[in-house]
Amino acid sequence: MTPHEGDAAGGTGFTLDRRLLRQRFERAAATCDRVDVLAREIARRMDERLDYIRINPRRVLDLGCGTGADLPRLAERFPEATVLAADFSPAMLAGAATRLRPPRSASLLRRLLSAAPPPPPCLAAQADALPLARASLGLVWSNLMLPALDDPLPAFREIHRTLEVDGLLMFSTFGPDTLRELRAVLPARRGERVHRFIDMHDLGDALVQAGFADPVMDMELVTLTYADLDALLQDLRLSGAANAAGSRPRGLSGRREWAEARAAYERLRHDGRLPATFELIQGHAWKAAPKKTEDGRSIVRFQPRPATR
Repeated sequence: MTPHEGDAAGGTGFTLDRRLLRQRFERAAATCDRVDVLAREIARRMDERLDYIRINPRRVLDLGCGTGADLPRLAERFPEATVLAADFSPAMLAGAATRLRPPRSASLLRRLLSAAPPPPPCLAAQADALPLARASLGLVWSNLMLPALDDPLPAFREIHRTLEVDGLLMFSTFGPDTLRELRAVLPARRGERVHRFIDMHDLGDALVQAGFADPVMDMELVTLTYADLDALLQDLRLSGAANAAGSRPRGLSGRREWAEARAAYERLRHDGRLPATFELIQGHAWKAAPKKTEDGRSIVRFQPRPATR
């Protein structure tokens, strides 16, 4: 997302270098918690939404868990559930492992009687290839994982596969207006310089295509302010939001280009601070009962007639 680093979102021709992306998240595992103020606020808002949703999952997955900062929150809200963590970065998972705790003993009998064997609590996996059984999860929670995907559809399909009927996907991500100030001052003559984010409506289409029912999403703009441009760029680097787009520029930018970009950003200064806009998207969607079998045959459900006197 920084001029020499950050890009990950959807769009025509957009691709990510997965190897490079993993390397940068591996490095950021030691620093991301120092600059996660926005992620913590988003997690709080996601958690508040659960106050209005009736759900009692047996298993919860934090997908794209990072160092596991959301895991204590999930364990507190669902004390009887088994909480799992998944990320594609082993270094991030190492941090998450220290935050996981076993569910309360009251649920031990239920776990022993469960048909599916309990999965390991920390899973090193891509979002589109989860080592979990079909219909084994009641809730998938994903806080800011989607920007690391160039196409959300395979991940949505995999989440749909692993959710049980009436299971819930709850997620947050960033929309196209994120870092619009930085994008405006950095020329794209040699390639995309700032992360490309997926539009909310495209996410909704992908959710429906993956089989989810009635996706609900909303968007709001959040502005963080910084003392200078270097402080913003440092936050992006330390968080692992580094440009891994296939179309990113190779090599360093010239001094003149950087000077022009800094001068342009300075013109946005207000009350002594530089703004950085983030388009925050939050959403959830349910896995409904299937209408067709996997081989395409329609499923007809018969309801018993009410008893007559």
